Parts: sequence; structure tokens; C-alpha cells
Amino acid sequence: MSDQMALDLGQSAMILGFKLIGPVLIFSLIIGLAVGIFQAATSIQEMTLTFIPKIIVVALVILIFMPWYVKVILSYTRGLFTLIQGF
Repeated sequence: MSDQMALDLGQSAMILGFKLIGPVLIFSLIIGLAVGIFQAATSIQEMTLTFIPKIIVVALVILIFMPWYVKVILSYTRGLFTLIQGF
């Protein structure tokens, strides 16, 4: 395995990680912002109020995007196995 091939594998793994975590982070950010605005508007400063909606939304996003996650991970894994067979 050459240095360039190892760098390409690392780069594709990082891009895959960013692809997979992107929707979760975006929805978590949106909910966090909405809860923060709600807390500022109502002067409620309960610490658990920020975590519970985020946990629920993250779980729902993972369930909703699960078929896409599986498709992307399987595609990446098949590419790795094809590359391994080339050796």
C-alpha cells in the first residue's frame, strides 16, 4: 500500500464520517437554537430542558436516516473489500 493510497482511504473515511453525522448535527443545532430562544423568551433556565429535546430529536433523526446510513456504509465497505481484493 502506498502512502497516497493510505491518505486517500483516510480522507474517504473522514468524508464518510462527516456525511453520516451531518444530519444529526444539523437537526440538533436547530432544536438547540429553538429551545434556547424559548428559554430566553420565557426566562426558564432549566438545564434538563436543553438535553431532553435534543436526545429525542437525535434518536428520531437516526431512525429516519437509518436506511440511508446503511446504504452509505455498505457502499463504502464494498469499496474497501474491492480494494483489498486488488492486492
